[in-house]
Amino acid sequence: MKKTPYITREKAEEIAKKWPTPFYLYDEKGIRENAEAVKKAFSWNPGFREYFAVKATPNPYIMQIFNDYDFGFDCSSLAELMLADAVGADGNHIMFSSNDTPAEEYAYAAKLGAIINLDDITHIPFLEEILGGKFPETMSLRYNPGGVFRMSNGIMDNPGDSKYGFTKQQLFEGVRILKEKGVKHFGIHAFLASNTVTNEYYPMLAAQLFELVAELHRTFDVHIAFVNLSGGVGIAYSPYDTPNDIAVIGEGVKEVYDAVLRDKGMGDVAIYCEMGRFMLAPYGALITKAIHEKHIYKEYIGVDACAANLMRPAMYGSYHHITVLGKEDALRDHMYDVTGSLCENNDKFAVDRLLPKIDMGDYLFIHDTGAHGFAMGYNYNGRLRSAELLLKEDGSVQEIRRAETEMDYFATFDGTEFYGSLQEQYRELRG
Repeated sequence: MKKTPYITREKAEEIAKKWPTPFYLYDEKGIRENAEAVKKAFSWNPGFREYFAVKATPNPYIMQIFNDYDFGFDCSSLAELMLADAVGADGNHIMFSSNDTPAEEYAYAAKLGAIINLDDITHIPFLEEILGGKFPETMSLRYNPGGVFRMSNGIMDNPGDSKYGFTKQQLFEGVRILKEKGVKHFGIHAFLASNTVTNEYYPMLAAQLFELVAELHRTFDVHIAFVNLSGGVGIAYSPYDTPNDIAVIGEGVKEVYDAVLRDKGMGDVAIYCEMGRFMLAPYGALITKAIHEKHIYKEYIGVDACAANLMRPAMYGSYHHITVLGKEDALRDHMYDVTGSLCENNDKFAVDRLLPKIDMGDYLFIHDTGAHGFAMGYNYNGRLRSAELLLKEDGSVQEIRRAETEMDYFATFDGTEFYGSLQEQYRELRG
C-alpha cells in the first residue's frame, strides 16, 4: 500500500510560516471518509455505535467531528470525561472504561450519566458506596478470558498476562450480584489483541462474546443491551502490509451475530466498538524539519522533533513511514538514522532507513501518527509539546492546540521563589 502524504512541500512551507515545525497535522477529509465507512460497515445493526477512544487523540476539535456521525467517546480518566462533556456528549454517548479507578472518577462518570464499564468484581462494592447504594439501570463488565488469544494468521496476544477484566467465573457472579441490586440492562466488553492487521479479529472476538452473552442471558434471564468489541483493529503502518477492510470486518461480525444471537432470539443486542487507532492514526502526521546531519559510524539526520513529540518508535521500536516532502518520487538510495535531540540513544524515528538524499531544511512527513502520537507526548529534557493543526476540507488550516511555551513548562512553579526569575528570563528571550 503506497503511503501518500496529504500535503505538498509547498503547503508545509506555507503552514510553517505561521506555525513553526514540528507540528501535528490532521486531515479532516480523511477522518470524515473513514467515519462514514465505519458507520456503513455496521449499518446492519440498528444500535451500533463507535465510542472513539479519547486516549488516542484527546482533542475536542477532533472529537467534535465524530459528533456529526452520532459516535460516542470511550473515556478512561477524569480529564477525558471532562472533554467528552465539553463537546456536548450525553451519558449514552460516554463509555467510562477505566482500571484501578479513583472514587472521584466513578462519581463524575455517574454524574454525567455515562455508561460505566467495571474492570473488576471488587469495584462493585466500591462503586456501590460511591453511588449511595443505587446502581444505574445499565452496567457494563469487562471480560478477560485468560490464556492466549490466537488467530489463524499467527497474530496472538496474552489476556492471561493482562491486568484488565473479570474472569468468567467472576463475570457470572458479577451479573448475579448486579441483577439483585437492580441493574436491568447489561453490556459485556473485551479487548484481547492490539493493533491487529487482519479482518478476522473482530469476527473471532465477536463469536466468543456472543456465545458468552447468550449463556448469561440463559442463566440469569437478564437483558443484554450491548456487546462492546472495544478496540484492537489496527492499521498498516508499513507500506508492505495489507490494511484492514472495515466493510469485510463488519460483514464478518454480522455473520456471527446472525448465527449466534439472532438465532437465539437476541437480535436486539447493540454492537459497540472503541476504536482509536483505526479511526485516526492514518489521518495525522508529524511534520518536522531536517536541521543537522552527522557522519560518523552511521549517517544521521537530526530533525527538530524528538521522542517527546512521538514516543512510539523509541518506546516500542514501532515503524512509521517517512516521506521527504518534495522528493516523493526520488530514489531512496541513502541509508539514515533519523534522530531527535533527547539525551537518549533510542530517540530515533527511523533506524537504517532508506530515504532520498535529505538536505538541511527538508520537511519530513512522518505518517500514521494521528493516534497515540501527540497524546503520549512528554517534557523530558525540557522539550515542549508541539502545536496540533487541522487541515480543513477546504484546504485551510486551523490551530486546534497551540504549541507549549517555556512558561507552560514552568507554570507549576507559580508561587515559588523561582517563578519571577523564570518569567523575567522568558520575557527577555521571547519579547
